[in-house]
Amino acid sequence: MATHPAAAAAGHKDPENKQVLTFELGNETYGVDILRVREIRGWTSVTRIPQAPPHILGVLNLRGSIVPVVDLRMRLALERAEYTKVTVIIVLSVNAAAGRREIGVVVDGVSDVVDVDAANVRQAPDLGSSFATEYIRGLVPVANRMVVLLDIDRLIGIQLSSVSAPQPALEPAAEAA
Repeated sequence: MATHPAAAAAGHKDPENKQVLTFELGNETYGVDILRVREIRGWTSVTRIPQAPPHILGVLNLRGSIVPVVDLRMRLALERAEYTKVTVIIVLSVNAAAGRREIGVVVDGVSDVVDVDAANVRQAPDLGSSFATEYIRGLVPVANRMVVLLDIDRLIGIQLSSVSAPQPALEPAAEAA
């Protein structure tokens, strides 16, 4: 339940640099803008919502706010993994059609907060129309690994809008004549 200290250290030293929170999913490293991170907390079970898409695990009560929780492995169509004591939920501020809201994403573990020089960010390769890369901001080498920078608004915000849209009321069944 503790807030990760790195999430609070969001000051920028150079306008060309951004701080990115990196995290692990399987053997890969991903990153999101640190200014979007609201909290990092250990894994806790969530309340399931009927008929939600499979990658939306449910909701979490976070100090009185109801926060949807997304399994990022499932959203990215990666192999499913068990939740362990190192599994964490990163609470992010996401732009959706209904406005800015908080959402939790389940990841295998948090790595570091790193400074990313904009000049070092490379565009995602064009892998053809069958591979969705619109949610990738770019790729950047950090130490001895490649970090995939995610556009969290495109990855989750757009889909959240469709989940959050009011559903039409069910029509009562017609009575048999």
